[in-house]
Amino acid sequence: MPTNRVFLVVVDDSPEMQAALRFACRRAKSSDGQVALLRVIEPTEYEHFASIGNLMRAEAREAAEELLNRLAGDVNQMSGHLPVLHVREGNPRDELIALISEEPSISVLVLAADTGPGGPGPLVTALTGKYIGKLRVPLTLVPGSLTPDQIDAIT
Repeated sequence: MPTNRVFLVVVDDSPEMQAALRFACRRAKSSDGQVALLRVIEPTEYEHFASIGNLMRAEAREAAEELLNRLAGDVNQMSGHLPVLHVREGNPRDELIALISEEPSISVLVLAADTGPGGPGPLVTALTGKYIGKLRVPLTLVPGSLTPDQIDAIT
């Protein structure tokens, strides 16, 4: 059974998310901790068509759960423990902050920063800017350009 150190990773569709996931898994393994995964479903644009919106919401939730379940196997293999899975609907920044506030077990937030010309990404930008005060846990930023071997060498 893992200790109470929980490393939270936001699962999005960015390529750099894999760097955050690997880093969190390696840190969890070395500290006998656990990884938690958060997938946020952004609201559909069809809110005024209730039946279409509900169907889209259900399909998005099913896809999110399938993705997290696929990643759970990778996390288990890399960290030695099954992750805690969270699916939420709303604004990713707001849902992330709310989850961290509500879940006392979360001890570290791990995000990967895009190293391209577009900047680090919206979550990293928000959480290293005016929203940093809303976090009650440390934020670990992993350069998204790190290779698996580079991550393994530093964890």
